[in-house]
Amino acid sequence: MSEFLMKPKIDFAFKEIMMNEKARIGFLSAILKLKPENIKKSQILNTNLRKIHKDEKQGILDVRILMNTNIEIDIEIQLAPLSVWADRSLFYLSKMFIEQISAGQDYSVFKKCVNISILDFILFQEDQEFYSCFHIWEDTRHILYTDKMEFHVLELPKLPEKLKEDNNTILLWAKFINAERKEDFDMLAKKDPYIGNAYQQLQIISQDKQKRLEYEAREKAIRDHNQLLFEAEQRGEQRGEQRGEQRGIKLGEARINQLHMLLLQQKRYDDLERSVNDINYQQQLLKEYGI
Repeated sequence: MSEFLMKPKIDFAFKEIMMNEKARIGFLSAILKLKPENIKKSQILNTNLRKIHKDEKQGILDVRILMNTNIEIDIEIQLAPLSVWADRSLFYLSKMFIEQISAGQDYSVFKKCVNISILDFILFQEDQEFYSCFHIWEDTRHILYTDKMEFHVLELPKLPEKLKEDNNTILLWAKFINAERKEDFDMLAKKDPYIGNAYQQLQIISQDKQKRLEYEAREKAIRDHNQLLFEAEQRGEQRGEQRGEQRGIKLGEARINQLHMLLLQQKRYDDLERSVNDINYQQQLLKEYGI
């Protein structure tokens, strides 16, 4: 029987890996393009399960890090497609930014805020690169407006199958996060000592009975959540068509699918359920979205 290893792209496992200081420094130095020795201190601030609605079963587990006392970093992993991810990450990073200041303080208190999004879906369909870094620039002269906000995006489905001899460390970390087989972990650990630390941490937590129970519960919650969304979409299509025929309302399948996808992405589950069962409310939502 092969040794059980957690999947690093399950956010619970990734959070536990980041508890290892050397692994954390290695990952941050790769993404931020810094020398590891320039990271004097990195401190885990908190880990939250973010939920837009209080009754939501599955949120997004994030890792908050304070680095060198002047950079706040938020790392998130999202496995299911979410087309509004860019807006969502902007919202949370802006919230993190403004939470730094209190009444009576001046603007010098602001630290640089960095979002690192690790996505198991393709966000930028028109681009082939798996890694993107965004700043706020002037459109034509490319003058940096401010360095206080920065976004890094890793799209795991775009990773190349095979590594080359001169792979950069961001690619190696992305391959590690996406890996599932022991031989892949072994190979990547040999290529970078910090990934080696991350692999050691992964092996330790994978053999911890309590952490394995938490990991499996988290993996199940994500799987159940994604299945729930899929089934809701399927039911919405079927019931929408049936009720549309009964009332003589011929709403195109594409329009209904588009509406339900938007409701799912924005996690308006109550509205989705009501749309499925109330054709008049469905029409109202179609008008609201201009579909």
